[in-house]
Amino acid sequence: MDNADAKQSTKAGEETENQDHVSVLDAAGQALFRLGRFFSKHPMREQLMQQTGKAVEVSRIMVAEAVAAGPDEPGQEMTVGVVASRLGIDPSTASRLVMETINAGYLSRATSQADSRRLRLELTGAGRELVEAAHHYQRVVFEYVTREWPEQERQEFARLLSKFVASVAETHAIVTSAPQTLAQS
Repeated sequence: MDNADAKQSTKAGEETENQDHVSVLDAAGQALFRLGRFFSKHPMREQLMQQTGKAVEVSRIMVAEAVAAGPDEPGQEMTVGVVASRLGIDPSTASRLVMETINAGYLSRATSQADSRRLRLELTGAGRELVEAAHHYQRVVFEYVTREWPEQERQEFARLLSKFVASVAETHAIVTSAPQTLAQS
């Protein structure tokens, strides 16, 4: 094989590799949207209702988990604004969801120690139980779905999935503040 043939063969191999790379990324994007459809059906609600004996709206679980995650930095209090930011929703929607979660008995509110005009949110005992049950359910689902995977793959996928979700949250924050950012990519 002469030099020209070698270059042509290398170029063809790179194009095939690039096509494979693109098709894998396309498949991953499509899988992401399929995953969204699967989880949008919220089987967690029914499972938690069986576990706790109470009907639970998924939004209440999400609000309770946002509060349970605790502060991002020392001195930060859990407020409606923090919940809105963590859930990627506007403050008025967060306010409504927080009130519903308080009324359901999963959160309590107290006056902020930093600013008496604000409310500080705290989990109640029922809220802690709800978060614990939700986390247990989420872990069981993950373990079941990956039950036939080698342990090393499960651990690596868990790490990459967590990294992916953090990147999605970061991207959501950027796109929310500057919608043209994603379109320019």
